[in-house]
Amino acid sequence: MFERWKKHYTFVDDVNIITKLLLGIALFFFVIFVHNFDYMIYITLLLFLLLLLFNGTSFKITGTLVLACVLFALLSSLFMILYGDGTHVLFSLGFIQVSIESLVRGLHVSLRTISVSMLGILIALTSQIVMIFYSLMQHLKVKPKIAYAFMAAIRMVPLIFTSFIQLRRSLKMRYQMIDASNYRGLKRLKHLLIPILSQNIRRAHQLSVAMESKGFKDGPRTYYYKAPFSYKDILFVICVVAILIIAFYLSQYLPITGITDARVSGYTA
Repeated sequence: MFERWKKHYTFVDDVNIITKLLLGIALFFFVIFVHNFDYMIYITLLLFLLLLLFNGTSFKITGTLVLACVLFALLSSLFMILYGDGTHVLFSLGFIQVSIESLVRGLHVSLRTISVSMLGILIALTSQIVMIFYSLMQHLKVKPKIAYAFMAAIRMVPLIFTSFIQLRRSLKMRYQMIDASNYRGLKRLKHLLIPILSQNIRRAHQLSVAMESKGFKDGPRTYYYKAPFSYKDILFVICVVAILIIAFYLSQYLPITGITDARVSGYTA
Protein backbone atom coordinates (compact mmCIF):
# COMPACT_ATOMS: atom_id res chain seq x y z
CA MET A 1 0.00 0.00 0.00
CA PHE A 2 2.85 2.39 0.86
CA GLU A 3 5.39 1.04 -1.67
CA ARG A 4 5.56 4.31 -3.57
CA TRP A 5 6.91 6.08 -0.45
CA LYS A 6 9.43 3.38 0.41
CA LYS A 7 13.04 4.55 0.71
CA HIS A 8 14.64 1.31 1.82
CA TYR A 9 13.69 -2.18 2.99
CA THR A 10 14.47 -3.73 6.36
CA PHE A 11 14.22 -7.24 7.77
CA VAL A 12 10.73 -6.41 9.09
CA ASP A 13 9.47 -6.31 5.48
CA ASP A 14 10.30 -10.02 5.20
CA VAL A 15 8.59 -11.04 8.43
CA ASN A 16 5.49 -13.11 7.81
CA ILE A 17 2.29 -11.13 8.25
CA ILE A 18 0.85 -13.84 10.51
CA THR A 19 3.74 -13.32 12.94
CA LYS A 20 3.16 -9.56 12.87
CA LEU A 21 -0.58 -9.86 13.47
CA LEU A 22 -0.20 -12.36 16.32
CA LEU A 23 2.45 -10.17 17.91
CA GLY A 24 0.20 -7.12 17.58
CA ILE A 25 -2.69 -8.97 19.24
CA ALA A 26 -0.39 -10.18 22.03
CA LEU A 27 0.86 -6.63 22.62
CA PHE A 28 -2.73 -5.37 22.78
CA PHE A 29 -3.64 -7.80 25.54
CA PHE A 30 -0.33 -7.23 27.32
CA VAL A 31 -0.69 -3.44 27.67
CA ILE A 32 -4.22 -3.87 29.04
CA PHE A 33 -2.69 -5.32 32.21
CA VAL A 34 0.11 -2.72 32.49
CA HIS A 35 -0.80 -0.15 35.15
CA ASN A 36 2.65 1.29 35.81
CA PHE A 37 2.61 4.74 34.20
CA ASP A 38 6.38 4.94 33.67
CA TYR A 39 6.40 1.45 32.16
CA MET A 40 3.82 2.55 29.57
CA ILE A 41 5.83 5.68 28.77
CA TYR A 42 8.96 3.65 28.06
CA ILE A 43 7.06 1.03 26.04
CA THR A 44 5.59 3.78 23.87
CA LEU A 45 8.93 5.54 23.37
CA LEU A 46 10.79 2.34 22.50
CA LEU A 47 8.09 1.18 20.07
CA PHE A 48 8.23 4.62 18.46
CA LEU A 49 11.99 4.19 18.08
CA LEU A 50 11.43 0.73 16.57
CA LEU A 51 9.00 2.28 14.09
CA LEU A 52 11.47 4.98 13.06
CA LEU A 53 14.31 2.51 12.59
CA PHE A 54 12.57 -0.21 10.61
CA ASN A 55 9.59 1.25 8.71
CA GLY A 56 11.73 2.26 5.71
CA THR A 57 9.16 4.83 4.58
CA SER A 58 9.39 8.56 4.00
CA PHE A 59 9.37 10.43 7.30
CA LYS A 60 6.56 12.66 6.04
CA ILE A 61 4.24 9.66 5.72
CA THR A 62 5.38 8.11 8.99
CA GLY A 63 5.05 11.39 10.87
CA THR A 64 1.57 12.00 9.48
CA LEU A 65 0.35 8.58 10.59
CA VAL A 66 1.95 8.92 14.03
CA LEU A 67 0.47 12.39 14.52
CA ALA A 68 -3.00 11.14 13.53
CA CYS A 69 -2.75 8.24 16.00
CA VAL A 70 -1.55 10.50 18.82
CA LEU A 71 -4.38 12.97 18.23
CA PHE A 72 -6.95 10.18 18.09
CA ALA A 73 -5.58 8.65 21.31
CA LEU A 74 -5.71 11.98 23.13
CA LEU A 75 -9.22 12.74 21.90
CA SER A 76 -10.45 9.30 22.94
CA SER A 77 -9.21 9.89 26.50
CA LEU A 78 -10.72 13.36 26.93
CA PHE A 79 -13.91 11.97 28.49
CA MET A 80 -11.88 10.25 31.19
CA ILE A 81 -9.75 13.36 31.75
CA LEU A 82 -12.54 15.95 31.84
CA TYR A 83 -15.13 14.00 33.81
CA GLY A 84 -13.01 11.78 36.07
CA ASP A 85 -12.98 11.70 39.82
CA GLY A 86 -10.03 12.74 41.95
CA THR A 87 -9.04 14.49 45.14
CA HIS A 88 -6.33 16.76 43.69
CA VAL A 89 -8.39 19.04 41.43
CA LEU A 90 -6.47 21.06 38.82
CA PHE A 91 -9.40 22.69 37.05
CA SER A 92 -13.14 22.85 37.64
CA LEU A 93 -15.87 24.47 35.56
CA GLY A 94 -19.46 23.33 36.04
CA PHE A 95 -19.65 19.59 35.47
CA ILE A 96 -16.12 19.57 34.00
CA GLN A 97 -13.49 18.63 36.54
CA VAL A 98 -9.86 17.85 35.76
CA SER A 99 -7.88 16.26 38.56
CA ILE A 100 -4.41 14.79 38.71
CA GLU A 101 -5.92 11.33 39.06
CA SER A 102 -8.19 11.69 36.02
CA LEU A 103 -5.37 13.24 33.97
CA VAL A 104 -3.04 10.35 34.75
CA ARG A 105 -5.71 7.75 33.98
CA GLY A 106 -6.60 9.44 30.70
CA LEU A 107 -2.98 9.77 29.59
CA HIS A 108 -2.36 6.16 30.59
CA VAL A 109 -5.16 4.99 28.31
CA SER A 110 -3.76 7.22 25.55
CA LEU A 111 -0.32 5.65 25.96
CA ARG A 112 -1.85 2.20 25.60
CA THR A 113 -3.52 3.24 22.35
CA ILE A 114 -0.38 4.93 21.02
CA SER A 115 1.89 1.98 21.86
CA VAL A 116 -0.33 -0.49 19.99
CA SER A 117 -0.68 2.03 17.16
CA MET A 118 3.12 2.30 16.80
CA LEU A 119 3.36 -1.43 16.15
CA GLY A 120 0.28 -1.28 13.93
CA ILE A 121 1.81 1.47 11.78
CA LEU A 122 5.03 -0.54 11.48
CA ILE A 123 3.04 -3.57 10.33
CA ALA A 124 1.11 -1.48 7.79
CA LEU A 125 4.25 0.17 6.39
CA THR A 126 6.16 -3.11 6.04
CA SER A 127 3.44 -5.40 4.67
CA GLN A 128 2.19 -5.86 1.13
CA ILE A 129 -1.52 -6.46 0.66
CA VAL A 130 -0.90 -9.30 -1.79
CA MET A 131 1.38 -11.13 0.64
CA ILE A 132 -1.16 -10.78 3.45
CA PHE A 133 -3.74 -12.85 1.61
CA TYR A 134 -1.20 -15.32 0.23
CA SER A 135 0.06 -15.95 3.74
CA LEU A 136 -3.48 -16.44 5.02
CA MET A 137 -4.22 -18.93 2.25
CA GLN A 138 -0.98 -20.89 2.64
CA HIS A 139 -0.75 -21.07 6.43
CA LEU A 140 -4.24 -20.47 7.85
CA LYS A 141 -6.04 -22.29 5.01
CA VAL A 142 -8.33 -19.38 4.14
CA LYS A 143 -10.38 -20.32 1.08
CA PRO A 144 -8.97 -18.85 -2.15
CA LYS A 145 -12.38 -17.51 -3.17
CA ILE A 146 -12.59 -15.45 0.02
CA ALA A 147 -8.97 -14.28 -0.08
CA TYR A 148 -9.01 -13.29 -3.74
CA ALA A 149 -12.36 -11.56 -3.32
CA PHE A 150 -10.96 -9.37 -0.53
CA MET A 151 -7.81 -8.75 -2.55
CA ALA A 152 -9.84 -7.62 -5.54
CA ALA A 153 -12.06 -5.43 -3.36
CA ILE A 154 -9.03 -3.64 -1.88
CA ARG A 155 -7.58 -3.14 -5.34
CA MET A 156 -10.85 -1.50 -6.35
CA VAL A 157 -10.56 1.25 -3.74
CA PRO A 158 -7.96 3.35 -5.66
CA LEU A 159 -10.11 3.01 -8.80
CA ILE A 160 -13.10 4.39 -6.92
CA PHE A 161 -11.12 7.44 -5.78
CA THR A 162 -9.80 7.96 -9.31
CA SER A 163 -13.34 7.83 -10.70
CA PHE A 164 -14.51 10.29 -8.06
CA ILE A 165 -11.77 12.80 -8.91
CA GLN A 166 -12.41 12.52 -12.66
CA LEU A 167 -16.16 12.93 -12.17
CA ARG A 168 -15.69 16.03 -10.00
CA ARG A 169 -13.50 17.63 -12.63
CA SER A 170 -15.93 16.89 -15.44
CA LEU A 171 -18.90 18.18 -13.41
CA LYS A 172 -17.00 21.33 -12.56
CA MET A 173 -16.71 22.08 -16.27
CA ARG A 174 -20.32 21.14 -16.96
CA TYR A 175 -21.67 23.34 -14.17
CA GLN A 176 -20.24 26.38 -15.92
CA MET A 177 -22.77 25.89 -18.73
CA ILE A 178 -25.99 25.23 -16.79
CA ASP A 179 -28.07 27.13 -14.27
CA ALA A 180 -26.97 26.85 -10.62
CA SER A 181 -30.43 25.65 -9.56
CA ASN A 182 -29.74 22.35 -11.35
CA TYR A 183 -26.86 21.35 -9.12
CA ARG A 184 -27.58 22.76 -5.67
CA GLY A 185 -27.97 20.67 -2.51
CA LEU A 186 -29.00 17.06 -3.03
CA LYS A 187 -28.83 17.38 -6.80
CA ARG A 188 -25.06 17.82 -6.63
CA LEU A 189 -24.84 14.75 -4.40
CA LYS A 190 -26.89 12.68 -6.85
CA HIS A 191 -24.67 13.81 -9.71
CA LEU A 192 -21.72 12.31 -7.84
CA LEU A 193 -23.15 9.20 -6.17
CA ILE A 194 -25.24 7.67 -8.96
CA PRO A 195 -22.51 7.65 -11.66
CA ILE A 196 -19.84 6.40 -9.23
CA LEU A 197 -22.07 3.60 -7.90
CA SER A 198 -23.22 2.49 -11.35
CA GLN A 199 -19.72 2.57 -12.80
CA ASN A 200 -18.14 0.60 -9.97
CA ILE A 201 -20.99 -1.93 -9.80
CA ARG A 202 -20.32 -2.58 -13.48
CA ARG A 203 -16.59 -2.97 -12.80
CA ALA A 204 -17.25 -5.34 -9.91
CA HIS A 205 -19.55 -7.46 -12.11
CA GLN A 206 -16.92 -7.61 -14.86
CA LEU A 207 -14.29 -8.63 -12.31
CA SER A 208 -16.49 -11.38 -10.87
CA VAL A 209 -17.17 -12.77 -14.34
CA ALA A 210 -13.43 -12.74 -15.09
CA MET A 211 -12.64 -14.57 -11.84
CA GLU A 212 -15.28 -17.20 -12.52
CA SER A 213 -14.00 -17.73 -16.06
CA LYS A 214 -10.47 -18.31 -14.70
CA GLY A 215 -11.79 -21.09 -12.49
CA PHE A 216 -11.37 -19.74 -8.99
CA LYS A 217 -12.51 -22.52 -6.67
CA ASP A 218 -11.69 -23.85 -3.24
CA GLY A 219 -9.73 -26.93 -4.32
CA PRO A 220 -5.94 -27.47 -4.14
CA ARG A 221 -3.95 -24.88 -6.07
CA THR A 222 -0.40 -23.65 -6.55
CA TYR A 223 0.81 -20.15 -5.72
CA TYR A 224 3.15 -17.88 -7.63
CA TYR A 225 4.11 -16.04 -4.43
CA LYS A 226 5.40 -17.84 -1.35
CA ALA A 227 4.98 -16.43 2.16
CA PRO A 228 7.27 -18.58 4.34
CA PHE A 229 8.31 -18.24 7.95
CA SER A 230 12.01 -17.56 8.54
CA TYR A 231 14.58 -16.60 11.18
CA LYS A 232 13.48 -12.96 10.66
CA ASP A 233 10.17 -13.79 12.32
CA ILE A 234 12.04 -14.96 15.43
CA LEU A 235 14.26 -11.86 15.29
CA PHE A 236 11.22 -9.57 15.15
CA VAL A 237 9.60 -11.33 18.13
CA ILE A 238 12.87 -11.00 20.06
CA CYS A 239 12.99 -7.26 19.29
CA VAL A 240 9.48 -6.65 20.64
CA VAL A 241 10.02 -8.82 23.72
CA ALA A 242 13.34 -7.06 24.36
CA ILE A 243 11.54 -3.70 24.20
CA LEU A 244 9.10 -4.84 26.88
CA ILE A 245 11.91 -6.09 29.11
CA ILE A 246 14.10 -3.01 28.65
CA ALA A 247 11.12 -0.73 29.28
CA PHE A 248 10.39 -2.58 32.53
CA TYR A 249 13.92 -2.14 33.87
CA LEU A 250 14.02 1.51 32.78
CA SER A 251 10.78 2.15 34.67
CA GLN A 252 12.29 0.54 37.76
CA TYR A 253 15.71 2.22 37.75
CA LEU A 254 14.98 5.45 35.83
CA PRO A 255 11.41 6.40 36.76
CA ILE A 256 9.99 9.53 35.15
CA THR A 257 6.88 10.21 37.23
CA GLY A 258 7.10 7.61 39.98
CA ILE A 259 3.45 6.60 39.44
CA THR A 260 3.33 2.86 39.96
CA ASP A 261 -0.43 2.40 39.53
CA ALA A 262 -2.32 4.72 37.16
CA ARG A 263 -5.66 3.51 38.53
CA VAL A 264 -4.99 5.42 41.73
CA SER A 265 -2.37 7.74 40.13
CA GLY A 266 0.08 7.09 42.97
CA TYR A 267 0.20 10.81 43.60
CA THR A 268 1.32 12.10 46.96
CA ALA A 269 1.12 15.74 47.91
